[in-house]
Amino acid sequence: MCSTQEEHSSGNTNKQSQMDTRNNMTAFWEEHSKDGTVEEMMLDSRAKELTQHELPEILSLLPCLTGSRVLELGAGIGRYTSPLLTLAGHVTAVDFMESFVERNRQDNGHHSNATFLQADVTKLDMPKNSIDFIFSNWLLMYLTDEELQSFAEKMMGWLRPGGLLFFRESCNHRSGDFKRDFNPTCYRTEAQYNHLVTSMEMDVQEGGQKFGFDIVLKKKVQTYVQIKNNQNQICWLLEKVPRSPGTQNGFNTFQQFLDNQQYSNRNILRYEKMFGAGYVSTGGPSTTKEFVDLLNLKPGQKVLDVGCGIGGGDFYMAKNFGVEVLGLDLSDNMVDTAIERAVTEKLPSVQFEVADATKRSFPDASFDVIYSRDTILHIDDKLTLFKRFHSWLKPGGKLLISDYCCGEKSWTPAFQAYVKQRGYVLHTPSQYGKDTSWGFQNGT
Repeated sequence: MCSTQEEHSSGNTNKQSQMDTRNNMTAFWEEHSKDGTVEEMMLDSRAKELTQHELPEILSLLPCLTGSRVLELGAGIGRYTSPLLTLAGHVTAVDFMESFVERNRQDNGHHSNATFLQADVTKLDMPKNSIDFIFSNWLLMYLTDEELQSFAEKMMGWLRPGGLLFFRESCNHRSGDFKRDFNPTCYRTEAQYNHLVTSMEMDVQEGGQKFGFDIVLKKKVQTYVQIKNNQNQICWLLEKVPRSPGTQNGFNTFQQFLDNQQYSNRNILRYEKMFGAGYVSTGGPSTTKEFVDLLNLKPGQKVLDVGCGIGGGDFYMAKNFGVEVLGLDLSDNMVDTAIERAVTEKLPSVQFEVADATKRSFPDASFDVIYSRDTILHIDDKLTLFKRFHSWLKPGGKLLISDYCCGEKSWTPAFQAYVKQRGYVLHTPSQYGKDTSWGFQNGT
């Protein structure tokens, strides 16, 4: 929580507090917008160096925007407006500092698919279900807690069903090195943002259909990790989806179900005690070595680990074969633990992110190997997932999967109840064979 909200309780006082916050924010940015430079925008003397690496990194995380209606909030001088205009059908770029808006208009006004607005986003109004993609970079930390809650609900209303929201924030502390006489910014924790976006549920359509946000990905901005050793630059990509009561065993999202049930922090430690340090799947290090040996990994190859758990297999591959590994897991608890272990391992070639593999996108031919251990039992439409894997692999790339399967015989009531409680979708080995035969050859 921000102190501006903790210190005030009455309605009138809250309104006065918000006015004071708006005035403070205006004064802060008037002080840091005199020249309209990238250094002022980022409040950092190394802004040009950071932008050179950060811009392509952030853009690589965005979905396909061809023909999309994009709303860019906190657009500043247009660092991201320029590339967004080349990718999208139309971009509405909004900032509350007039000098920044004018600089953006000067640089990007020649594009026929651009609209520039000078506005306070807390007072901005857009038609419901009118936007395909909302992009925000360093904006939400300039809102009070009450403003943030209200504004998040507004953004959900503006997005069409299936629309996407991307935002990036400085968590815990500031990122730039500029001297500041005062700093009204609210540096929330990653967990606070997570709770806000995953707990939201709104009626945004006639007929009472409720909608919420599902996490597509959440990760640290690697440019800041590598250049400034800053682990607190976090970005999120969320999808607006319908909510159906009772589908996730009483939780809003499947991720919440996983993190509060099977993959609670306590259960993760139990699994690790059973399977070995760094592992939460059957066989631990010995089975990992046996399976990884089948891949004939070469230094410099890129590996995607879907359902990476707490990272033991990824560290093993990077240490012993010199490969680059990206580990994905939908469980926040798993990825948090993996990132903690990564600090000790000191392996920059291994990265982790919270991601839904059924929604995450990568360019074609991004990976030499896709590796997945005891994870796909959580996914219903396995064939579509395998088709995605096929597109992400380079020609001749390899897919290695281990998973829990079921037999051909009918299930007992007790087993049916167990599978339902766990949220599993079990296939027989023959069903798996049919799914994986699409575009793949058996290499063993």
